[in-house]
Amino acid sequence: MADGAMTATFLAVIGGASLLAVTARRLRPVDRLPALEGWALADRSLGPVWTWLLLGGTIFTAYTFTAVPGLAYGNGAPAFFAVPYTVIVCPLAFVLLTRLWTVARRHGYVTAADFVRGRYGSPPLALVVALTGILATMPYLALQLLGIRAVLTAGGVYPRGAAGDLVMVGLFAGLAVATYRHGLRAPAVISALKAVAVFVSLTAVCWLVLARLGGPGAVFEGAARRLGGTDTGTGSAIGESALLLSPEQQPAYATLALGSALALLMYPHVLTAGFAADSPRTVRKVAVALPAWTALLALFGFLGIAALATGVRAPEGGAEAAVPMLVDRLMPTPLAGLVFGAITVGALVPAAVMSIAAATSFVRNVYVEYVHPTATPKRQVRIAKAVSLTAKVGAVAFVFGLRDQDAINLQLLGGVWILQIFPAVAVGLFTGRLHPRALLAGWAVGMVAGTYMVVREGFSSIVPFGPADQPLEVYAGLAALALNLIVAVVGTAALERLGVPRGADKTDLPSRLAVRRRPETGANNP
Repeated sequence: MADGAMTATFLAVIGGASLLAVTARRLRPVDRLPALEGWALADRSLGPVWTWLLLGGTIFTAYTFTAVPGLAYGNGAPAFFAVPYTVIVCPLAFVLLTRLWTVARRHGYVTAADFVRGRYGSPPLALVVALTGILATMPYLALQLLGIRAVLTAGGVYPRGAAGDLVMVGLFAGLAVATYRHGLRAPAVISALKAVAVFVSLTAVCWLVLARLGGPGAVFEGAARRLGGTDTGTGSAIGESALLLSPEQQPAYATLALGSALALLMYPHVLTAGFAADSPRTVRKVAVALPAWTALLALFGFLGIAALATGVRAPEGGAEAAVPMLVDRLMPTPLAGLVFGAITVGALVPAAVMSIAAATSFVRNVYVEYVHPTATPKRQVRIAKAVSLTAKVGAVAFVFGLRDQDAINLQLLGGVWILQIFPAVAVGLFTGRLHPRALLAGWAVGMVAGTYMVVREGFSSIVPFGPADQPLEVYAGLAALALNLIVAVVGTAALERLGVPRGADKTDLPSRLAVRRRPETGANNP
């Protein structure tokens, strides 16, 4: 059970986040009529520092900061796929997000589905892109609550029974009010506190771990002994091998890293944070600086190894509690409260952006498109606020009403699902040759195939192919994406041969991928 000092520092961090949320309206205030772009994207006015804070705080969630070290605690080396995956995201964001921001700003697009609607002139394709984004985001939002609960339970800050439920509701109530009133500006200002609190607290925890255990070498040796099933000697071959990737694990590791990177930039909350930047130059600067957050994630993974080395015994099926338990064991209680508060704030930022992104997609691509085409900007904002609030309430109800594993399983499926809009969105940025009906068919095949593969393997995102004695294990989302692309390309050829018409392209992008030469340098530029 937490003592008074831990509870006080924890509440101080949460109180600071609440105070910052109240001041969100002062972040680049503008005297404009209500508009969805202003509420959902902060009027596209965030400079490099604010965009870096918001985008990093949105991508690197609290559940990531507990799940990755939990996976390292239980499985060793495979957990670190998250490091190359987040590194791959940076050049992808530099190219894809910059180009998408430019098109979105020019045409007033607020969501990826807006872009798809303009690029292909296909309302059905835009609808499935929007619904896929919402479907993939909702379990991700619920996981932020699970991350908070895991951290607070491990630290003894989360009371049992109805009292604990009230704590969770109270945390999200303040976030809901701030987001309802100020839109994206609320998580933007909270992201500053998140960055400071997480960077400072993680540095303190890592320094303390290294000081107590005698350096990185001692940490990995201790972890190797425990993974090998022995606490004596200089390390076992079994334990050391668990801290390294075997040749059989490498295809799964590589495809999981690549597929996760491709999927991440398709999530509505990531695009929403990117669209809030004030220029494409800002997006490029932020993409270059994002590896600082990746280093943070790598250190969290290291703490999972440290928890193993120090003999932390996480509950069965609850490996994500390993790092909170390590913090509770090693740190003075006031500092432990600071760390728990930092991780909790780390969940509030992405949760707010996710609810905003889901609400915006619903309003722009479902409500306005199919229910109320003449809705005024003020009405669109009002509906978006209500949907955002509903999404948070739904996430809380989901966490209280279903098992934790249900949310985790749905989030695994969400990663596979969101990857299936990659051809329509990312490929569409560079070529409009793919037929919208073929893209729709490819999306359907990818969704069905990906879901089948994951469910068949007992909700594992890694699926085997080939002979049973030596299968090739790969990421299900990437395999489904390959089928998706094949269907889209073959379907396009067939539909063009049949002369099936396509919608008008309103984006001013080239219809096919071309390379033009810069006259001043002679360099090639796509």
